Amino acid sequence: MNAYAITDIGRKRMMNQDYAYLSLEKIGGLENLFIVADGMGGHRGGGMASRLAVESILSELAVARETGPERILTDAIRSANRVILQKSLEDDRFAGMGTTVVAATYRDEKLVVANVGDSRLYVADQNGIRQITRDHSLVEEMVRSGSLSREQARNHPERNIITRAVGVERALNVDCFCVRMKPGDQVLLCSDGLTNMLEDEEIRGILTEKGSVEERARKLVRTANEHGGRDNIAVIVMEPFSDEVNL
Repeated sequence: MNAYAITDIGRKRMMNQDYAYLSLEKIGGLENLFIVADGMGGHRGGGMASRLAVESILSELAVARETGPERILTDAIRSANRVILQKSLEDDRFAGMGTTVVAATYRDEKLVVANVGDSRLYVADQNGIRQITRDHSLVEEMVRSGSLSREQARNHPERNIITRAVGVERALNVDCFCVRMKPGDQVLLCSDGLTNMLEDEEIRGILTEKGSVEERARKLVRTANEHGGRDNIAVIVMEPFSDEVNL
């Protein structure tokens, strides 16, 4: 396996509230772990929420008693939800903070994915790109209802309004997906700071270029900034069938 994680402040923001984490070592019942979190809630709150999400997930994984990766990831994200919500209730500086989370783990040619919010996971190869996660956002609901086209959604003024986040409400639904991987597949976890700047096909083109995962991850960030860099950017690129490791 080969993977690389990077975040960037972008060209418009004063602080980086995105968080990217990867481990190719075993954590609790998971063989490896990849997480992108995109915080919200003001200058202090957003960064706190994304950091707390990752730290809480790691703490929960270390003591998890479940064995299935779907349940392990779901329970860990719900634990992070409780931690962030409690922090926001205890400290007025962090009132209303929350974060997206997309997390994944890989074993035996199967990728298990969990997500809340509009950070995404894609699988790409030379033939195309698939968004595995489903955005929890206002415009995505409008697209599904037929009131908005996919093209209109991309530049809609309310495209950044999410309908589900970690740390906002006591009850949290976590979506899970299982994907069978094949040689040549490239996996991307990212925040909307990337997807608001690049079309899916442009992302696919970069993911399937020759070169290391680090080179491709950095090119994704660089291209997003060249297109305007309106938000923080978080990217993890992973090749499940590669033997090389780049951290």
